[in-house]
Amino acid sequence: METLTLNPISPPPIISSHLLSSATTVPQLKQIHARILRSGLDLTPSLLSRLLSLPLNPAAAPSLDYALSVLLHTPRPPSRLRCRAFRLLGPRRAIAAYARLRQDGVDFDRFDFPPLLRAAARAGEGEGGEAVVRETHGFVLKTGFVADPFVLTALVRGYAARGCVSDARAVFDRMPERDVVAWGVMLDGWCQSGCYSEALQLFEEMKSSDVAPDQVILATVLSACGRTGNLSSGRAIHSYILESGIAMDAHLQSSLINMYSNCGSMDIARKLFDEIPVKDLVASTAMVFGYSKIGEIETARAIFDEIPEKDLVCWSAMISGYSESDKPGEALKLFNEMQASGVRPDKITMLSVISACAHLGAIDQAKWIHIFVDKNMFRDVLMVRNALIDMYSKCGNLASAWRVFEGTPQKNVITWTSMITGLAMHGEGRLALALFERMKAEGVEPNGVTFVGLLYACSHTGLVAEGRQVFESMVHEYKVEPKLEHYGCVVDLLCRAKLLREAFELIESMPFRPNVIIWGSLLGGCRVHMDVELGEIAAKRILELDPDHDGAYVLLSNIYAKANKWDEARRVRRLMKSRGVSKEKGCSWLEINGNVHEFLMGDESHPKSKEIYGKLEEIIQELVLVGYSPDTGSVLVDLEEEEKKEAVLLHSEKLALSFGLINSTRGSCIRIAKNLRVCEDCHSFMELVSKAFDIEIVLRDRTRFHQYKNGVCSCKGFW
Repeated sequence: METLTLNPISPPPIISSHLLSSATTVPQLKQIHARILRSGLDLTPSLLSRLLSLPLNPAAAPSLDYALSVLLHTPRPPSRLRCRAFRLLGPRRAIAAYARLRQDGVDFDRFDFPPLLRAAARAGEGEGGEAVVRETHGFVLKTGFVADPFVLTALVRGYAARGCVSDARAVFDRMPERDVVAWGVMLDGWCQSGCYSEALQLFEEMKSSDVAPDQVILATVLSACGRTGNLSSGRAIHSYILESGIAMDAHLQSSLINMYSNCGSMDIARKLFDEIPVKDLVASTAMVFGYSKIGEIETARAIFDEIPEKDLVCWSAMISGYSESDKPGEALKLFNEMQASGVRPDKITMLSVISACAHLGAIDQAKWIHIFVDKNMFRDVLMVRNALIDMYSKCGNLASAWRVFEGTPQKNVITWTSMITGLAMHGEGRLALALFERMKAEGVEPNGVTFVGLLYACSHTGLVAEGRQVFESMVHEYKVEPKLEHYGCVVDLLCRAKLLREAFELIESMPFRPNVIIWGSLLGGCRVHMDVELGEIAAKRILELDPDHDGAYVLLSNIYAKANKWDEARRVRRLMKSRGVSKEKGCSWLEINGNVHEFLMGDESHPKSKEIYGKLEEIIQELVLVGYSPDTGSVLVDLEEEEKKEAVLLHSEKLALSFGLINSTRGSCIRIAKNLRVCEDCHSFMELVSKAFDIEIVLRDRTRFHQYKNGVCSCKGFW
């Protein structure tokens, strides 16, 4: 331990003052403090200030427990020292100091409350922060500070920071005087609690008062406009700024850009952005987010690449943009670049990365992400665990999804719903229903999304009676008002069970206008079960709602083609062409040794294209021996039969499967993802290959998973 040489002859006050000034470490300070106590010297405010300065100094190596001990053993410490201690001790120690000082009958003044309430606002769960705010409020009322705007503003801030915005507003409304700081604190409190509409309403009240908003308040309110997508209010505030002659500093400029970007008004956002001589990080990130949101991902990336020093928010905005723009591979690649740059992700970044991995359906990537989550202290974050359940389900690994689910100690409704939906996606309808019973037994209240998952499970397993029962339970037992997605699931359930007329009657009886998805379910059912009349009605309704809906044209043309009504099929295709509508191209992808390979129909761009087509020919020859004949019903053009067979054999999932077989051994598993619904021929093709080549195939199409094993698919014909 470091020591100081103490001169026993010098007068105690002089020694103490001199030595306290010269001490540079807490051990030295403790040594001097002991000498002062032995000498019987009273601790004057000046000496106490010196004694506390070092252990409370954030720039040094603070000893907050020692500082707290000194403070609590000092009779009636001065206000200035109490305030400093409340600011620097940290929430837990500041609250402890307050409780002890109150117990000792210390008289508090108006300067004590703001730092104390700030400490209470920062306190963690179980540290009594909210209780201190409420107790302080009562103390303020008793001690006559009820009209002090300085103290009341601190109370408003304390309540708002603890999420008690109604209490904050009650204090705010009773304030005899409200300056611009008080208005700003209350507005910020509403926004921090996600009450953006209330913030905008309060801003209108402020404009009616005699207090003019400053730049900070305007930035806060612009944030509320952006969060709610309230472009009209945002424009009004922009006009107010210009008309009032308020100086447009960098923060306010960034807030305007952020508001317009959040509202999707990128032309104005770009104009404002281009007017900034030096592009700051906040404005640039707002532009990245805005362009990503409207699907202009390349423009977003160009701005992102121009940012010299990127922070976590900036990286996360770009990763999220790729993830939500159907570019999951780019999202994962950028995540790796972010790590290489030394920026650590937070839980928001991880949610985007996990979502990208789920979309990609690559199990090796999924396992790597899970390991990363565990190593980087995200394993106990509930929203991350919920996302992992969804990711594994979408990657075709239901067992891993179940392990994450069972390993989650505190499950919320999203945890249960994610697992129910995962089971539904894999055709495990009865397991999904059983899990719902377990969820109810554990006292977790289902929500509307839970019932979507349950109805989806029934639909993809052919459980008509159970689906009807779930719908009735949702409405009558749980009082959940059915929305379009619930009706859509029931319509889909009925259509898959060949109850097309009942599905049509349900659509007609809905309390609101059916959307494209609901009519699409009926149209898809008509295609499968060959109901030309209802199919025409459904297609017409879809095109009334969305004249450019490629799926309606394709399915109606498919219905006509399967019914050999080639004139009608050609008419639909001509109409489609004249309106400039193009069919979405089928795309399949699979992961081999950590690399994702993508295939289009008839694709010859792959480096091993020659080997792939050779393998496909070998597969076809093998299957023909067991009775395979291409099902040409999905070919939408009037070709010769041999040409139809050639077309259907070049579907993207068959090419992906061929490449998978080149790189696999018997008894292994090939995982393929596809952007469209698998056709009848590819479905039966996969079944036959799984048996003939002794291999398991997991295919994720647009609506569900198909697990092919020993010539049988897990969907049991419900897809």
